[in-house]
Amino acid sequence: MTLWPRSLFGRLALLLLAVILVSQAAAIYLFRQDRAALIARQFSDTKLVELRSLRAALAATEPPANDTTLAKFGEAYHARIVPDEERRFTGGPPQSPLLVELGERLKSELGPETELRIQPRLQLLWIKLVAGDRAYWAGFPLPPRPSEPSRAVEWSVLILAVLLASAYAFARYLARPLRQLNDAVASVGQGKSPPPLPESGPSEIVNLNRGFNQMLSNLRQIEQDRAVLLAGISHDLRTPLARLRLGIEVGTSDDHAHQGMVDDIEEMDRIISQFLDFARDGDESQPEVCDPGDIVATVIARHRRAGRDVRFARGELPQVPLRATAFERLVGNLIDNALRHGAPPVEVATRVANGSIVLEVADRGQGVPPDQVEYLKRPFTRGDPARSGVAGAGLGLAIVERIARLHRGTLDLLLRDGGGMIARVTLPRSP
Repeated sequence: MTLWPRSLFGRLALLLLAVILVSQAAAIYLFRQDRAALIARQFSDTKLVELRSLRAALAATEPPANDTTLAKFGEAYHARIVPDEERRFTGGPPQSPLLVELGERLKSELGPETELRIQPRLQLLWIKLVAGDRAYWAGFPLPPRPSEPSRAVEWSVLILAVLLASAYAFARYLARPLRQLNDAVASVGQGKSPPPLPESGPSEIVNLNRGFNQMLSNLRQIEQDRAVLLAGISHDLRTPLARLRLGIEVGTSDDHAHQGMVDDIEEMDRIISQFLDFARDGDESQPEVCDPGDIVATVIARHRRAGRDVRFARGELPQVPLRATAFERLVGNLIDNALRHGAPPVEVATRVANGSIVLEVADRGQGVPPDQVEYLKRPFTRGDPARSGVAGAGLGLAIVERIARLHRGTLDLLLRDGGGMIARVTLPRSP
């Protein structure tokens, strides 16, 4: 068993408590020392003035002071005064640092023959002074030991209680966001979706909660994409599967019907490939330094061999770190999208602009309205079928944008002068 708390709140509260107690004890100690020094200083100043006055009065007494005169002086100065030759008491030198300091001061002010003696039994401080040609001893009551006034103790206790309550409240205030974060993380671990954490308070807590909220939003988006992915598979494969089943049941040997079934199989293969590409997110390969133009040229050569009208205006590009497989998929999806939904020729261009690498794929189709640009980037969304007359899984542009973000780039869809659309991917030179 250990007394050190395990929770952050307990440790913070204990630390604040220890700091407050130490600071309060130090303040009380310094107050007592300063008060004692002030009392000693006041006692020293008062006794110095009294002794000067007493010495002057004794020196001015003619004939030499008798017992009656000394008694009157003692009553006036609240002291017992006896001539040096009649002294019957014994005492030791002072041991207190304050009284030692007083003795040194009296010797410097009244002369080196000044002496101090302490008579503990009667609680008297005897001081020897020379007045004229005679020496006298003046006994004064010892200064009272400084005691803490009850009011100071009461105020100290009150201040301590206020500080402890403030420290407790402050510790709870700092620990509350961490408790909320702990509860939210536990909920996520149990498969639940907690509400977003408040992004307020100290900057460290704000940044931590903002990061957690972003992570939570990403998890929700992944869950939604997974649900949409499963729904999209069943939806997009149902139509070609129905046509294949119909063709098998009819058992036709028509070449046109046979080609249609082959096209349906290729369509299903393409749809499944897009689903897999979307699920992989393009992050399965490591970056490697290469020329983006070479990858674009490879993809275009494959389309040209298939007889498609794809043109390439290649600009000089620097060698940059790229995930080659993912970037090749990005270029292929853009060209496939332009061929399926636009009209030939498809023109591909690469260049460097404003310190960034720019890839543009342009077609001569109907284009898209500006208000649908962001909509088309979402997974499983399709434009107006009247634009191209073809359907699809609706994942092409979503995959392109995801791969562009993977390289810290952007995807923009722009209307082309004279009709058509330009898909522009902008990548930094150091992804």
